[in-house]
Amino acid sequence: MKFIIDLPIPPVSGGTVEMVVNWAVMAEEAGWDSFCLWNHLLMSYPEPSESFDPWVIYSAIAARTERIRLGPTHAPLPRLRPWKLARALSTLDRLSNGRVILGAVIGTKNDFEVFGEESSAKIRAEKLDEGLEILDGLWSGEPFSYGGQHYTMKEVAFSPTPVQKPRIPVWIGGMLPSKAPFKRAAKWDGVMPARMWPQELSPQDLRSILEIIEHHRGSLKDFQVVVGGKTFGDSNGDETILQPWIEAGATWWSEGLNAWRGKREELEERIRRGPPEV
Repeated sequence: MKFIIDLPIPPVSGGTVEMVVNWAVMAEEAGWDSFCLWNHLLMSYPEPSESFDPWVIYSAIAARTERIRLGPTHAPLPRLRPWKLARALSTLDRLSNGRVILGAVIGTKNDFEVFGEESSAKIRAEKLDEGLEILDGLWSGEPFSYGGQHYTMKEVAFSPTPVQKPRIPVWIGGMLPSKAPFKRAAKWDGVMPARMWPQELSPQDLRSILEIIEHHRGSLKDFQVVVGGKTFGDSNGDETILQPWIEAGATWWSEGLNAWRGKREELEERIRRGPPEV
């Protein structure tokens, strides 16, 4: 199992861009495998607050780190132009020497409605699927054109392509009880499942999700599975938390750090303790 630091930006009230970049450096030094930033135009958790752009921050992180993966940031593709995202992420992948992971989701309707954009979950799902097809085509570096219900583009060949081949890994996020995101995930490289609040995902839920994915994919070989929660840097206690998830098929653990969990000093201390030893 590998380990992610996952946080809104900023993770605490009054947090700065510099603080987030320093946390990423701290996470790499402490042995964490990936650094994941939330992607919202408007933060509303637990109350309306400021928010930062993750891709800009990742550029600074890439320049100050060497190993830690960048992502899987939960990118709401339906509000992002796929060709613009394709160019931005291929650039970031080169800047970081192949460390980008794209986490793709339909997004939260709050980020759409206030700006007069289509917020229907059905439409957002359609745009997500089309956007992913366009990213895949552009990242190939081969001549590619597209004609869909929501996006159309003439033939073009993108260059340079990402460092990673055949493309940047794509992990799909989705929430039970809907099964559609997990059928979608079967086409890509990983899954980030959750349950609609106030319910929490269980190891049995994960087994059911992976059965869906394996049915549509044929195999879970090299497929990445992300679950998350809270550990404490205590080997005995952390193993008790993680073992049921490992047995259910999880390959990554996402450690959530945010204002609900504690003050800045407590969150920084959790990063310094490093990932669980399992």
